[in-house]
Amino acid sequence: MYDILLSIADPIGLFGVVIILIAYFLLSIGRWPAESISYQLINFFGALFILFSLFFHWNLSSVVIEVAWMAISLVGIYRVVYKKKLAEQSQT
Repeated sequence: MYDILLSIADPIGLFGVVIILIAYFLLSIGRWPAESISYQLINFFGALFILFSLFFHWNLSSVVIEVAWMAISLVGIYRVVYKKKLAEQSQT
């Protein structure tokens, strides 16, 4: 089982890199707002996929940046959900 996970670690990590880069590119050209839950979730899961890869190919600096990326994404998710909840409450 470990051999299978080891063999898919790099492709999963690369997938995480690709989706984060696509999300950031779309944000940078104004096609995707940072306030969208989907943007924040893509960042969170992209970092999670990279962390999966780092479990098998350890690099402390990369782990620190990905954990920070996930934490920042969680703050973004909270803000999006909180703003949505406030908007719904103000309509009632």
